[in-house]
Amino acid sequence: MKGAHDAALNLRGMTAYIDDLPEPANALQATVKLSESARGRITRIDALAALALDPSVRVITAADVPGENQLGFTVADEPLLPEHEWEYWGQPLVLCLAQTRALARRAAELVRVEGEPLEPVFDPREAAARGEFILPPRTQSSGDVEKAVARASYVAEGRADSGGQEHVYLETQGAFAELVDGTRVRIVSSTQGATVVQRAAARVLGLPMNAVEVEARRLGGAFGGKEDQATSWACLAALGAFVTGRPVKLYLDRKTDMRATGKRHPYSSDFRISADKDGRILSFEADYYQNSGSSCDLSPGILSRTLFHACGAYRVPNVRITGYMCKTNLPSFTAFRGFGAPQAFFVIEAAIDALAAKMGLQAEEIKARNLVEEGDVTHYGMPLVGVRAREAWDRLTAQADWRRLRADIDAFNAAHPLEKLGAALIPNCFGISFTKLPMNQGGALVHVYQDGSVLVSTGAVEMGQQVARKIARVASSALGVPLDTVRVERTSTLTVANTVPTAASTGSDINGAAALAACEEIRGRIIAKATELTGLAAAELSFREGRLLCAGSDTGLSFRDLVAKCHEARIDLSAHGFYATPGLFYDAQAERGSPFAYHVYGAALVVARLDVLRGSYAIEKAVAVHDIARSLDPVVDRGQVEGAFAQGLGWATLEELVFSNEGRLLSDTLSTYKLPDAHFLSAGLDLDFLPESENPRAVLGSKAVGEPPLNYGIAGYFAVLDAIRAARPDARIPYDLPMTPEKALSALSGGLVGTRKRGNA
Repeated sequence: MKGAHDAALNLRGMTAYIDDLPEPANALQATVKLSESARGRITRIDALAALALDPSVRVITAADVPGENQLGFTVADEPLLPEHEWEYWGQPLVLCLAQTRALARRAAELVRVEGEPLEPVFDPREAAARGEFILPPRTQSSGDVEKAVARASYVAEGRADSGGQEHVYLETQGAFAELVDGTRVRIVSSTQGATVVQRAAARVLGLPMNAVEVEARRLGGAFGGKEDQATSWACLAALGAFVTGRPVKLYLDRKTDMRATGKRHPYSSDFRISADKDGRILSFEADYYQNSGSSCDLSPGILSRTLFHACGAYRVPNVRITGYMCKTNLPSFTAFRGFGAPQAFFVIEAAIDALAAKMGLQAEEIKARNLVEEGDVTHYGMPLVGVRAREAWDRLTAQADWRRLRADIDAFNAAHPLEKLGAALIPNCFGISFTKLPMNQGGALVHVYQDGSVLVSTGAVEMGQQVARKIARVASSALGVPLDTVRVERTSTLTVANTVPTAASTGSDINGAAALAACEEIRGRIIAKATELTGLAAAELSFREGRLLCAGSDTGLSFRDLVAKCHEARIDLSAHGFYATPGLFYDAQAERGSPFAYHVYGAALVVARLDVLRGSYAIEKAVAVHDIARSLDPVVDRGQVEGAFAQGLGWATLEELVFSNEGRLLSDTLSTYKLPDAHFLSAGLDLDFLPESENPRAVLGSKAVGEPPLNYGIAGYFAVLDAIRAARPDARIPYDLPMTPEKALSALSGGLVGTRKRGNA
């Protein structure tokens, strides 16, 4: 890929991540001692055996924190190291440093943490019954639900449970920290949010933020798992460096990472849906019991997005929904691609499935009758503009020849008692913006050098999603220069301050727009110089591929020539750009407003083949139609849709977090946690983009792509469910995602085959 610097390094095996960076000779390696029960009160920490192991060993506890021992900003409920109690199995209790990583791990094993057990809670419903909430519940409503139910011809209600999901980024959590000039701290962190780490480290160390530099070179994957949860590991490394005066690296092995970090939030939800005799949805109600885990983390924002996306891609005139952030003694659940929306989509899809059973219809018939249309208003009061849900649905059903496909599936099932096919369709309507309004801002710093090459720095963190390539394309387009003359620099709090995490599918939107503003400022200065030199009207001048054009014709001057002239004339060739997403507002008290810049639309189809005797299944067919408006890079966007779909399909059908009854994560290795493999989607994804359209609410008319396609994977759950029902029409199957082969076999056997307990998580 021309101009894709990181892609070239990846292909050649030369990409350097944190654990690949050269270390000073006096660097110390760090590891942590994890708790071995779900909740307890610390009575004594004995480090004598560990300290006797080697002179380089240092054991750091909460008492060594020079500033405030607190990472939580929304709620002060997350100490860097616990002072009095631990709150989940796998919580870091002490930090151990030594000359080598093996020595540090041995020291951690020798540290004895004594304590008194306290009663834990793992189930969010149980926590709710006890009143154990992170923050008070939130309710959104519109219309009159009770009146709608009273006049409805059909009412369906039930329960839907969705499990968590492990991020399984290729690069585990890690950080490197060192003192600079004895007064400042420099941190290289595997984080999606450099400023988040900077702010937390300054707080923990008792320093001003200008004394803490945070750099995020690139990440080996993140998927939300490094938005907030990279912070503790960076702060621990910084604490070790600050206390010892020596450089410290903290890099987790896979099992420690899986045990000690948060995952996608599990939800347990109740729903009630009503419709008229024609299948028009009249009302929808839901109570979402979010398993927030042991601390606040990002749970409020994730619950917000759940509430905002409660109705999926459907028009529902009467709505009442309530979300509960339930505090439990499990690792603090955190951001994951989709950020609470997939959990909401699953509940509304389950509700429509239950309604279809009541009405004796295919769920797809109800879905098609209730898709959002242009001018519809959401239950929180936001008018929908540029709606393409119907366009995507119709294009998908035509491309897949849905009616014929359905008939063929029914015919196959009638003729094959030991194999069954199932299919499901799902539409998409996903809002783009951070749901915390102050986060919708970003900056960029652009330099044009004397040879015409361009350097762009923004707050966007490259983690394999090619945001750097998209920003380079924005700069290339704005300045009219070849893509290979633009370089996007690593993210650093020294170059761009007050960044927001690269998350919520806003990386290109916010940072690209900031880079565009800076480039346009520099371009204006260069064009002004060109006008002075040529006498031509500025309105007729433009750059293309590094050449100055007048009304489309080459003037004989290059971008590089004019840059040299500007430098000679002492014209500034650097600019800072800033972008704040316009038009966003939300009244949290009234639960009304427009929290999103725009929505992304689409639809997907999944066909599954089920082995009735074994409960195993395969994905036979997958088709998606997706809305990307005017893509910044169609190749990158295609990869993002395919990856998100596969990840969503994994969450819906394979990936199951399993906790013991004592709260210990049992699926803590890649041999016990099942991921989609190369054979899982052997048929591939037949992906079609909607015809190009202009989106005035994002940079260069584009649309975000990272998170919305994950929702398509939910169709996989319902496709397998459809196949099971073909084999067992009388089976009563709970809505319990993921639909693992084990659960499928249990449904096929009438519950005679038990499934593993998930620790009520």
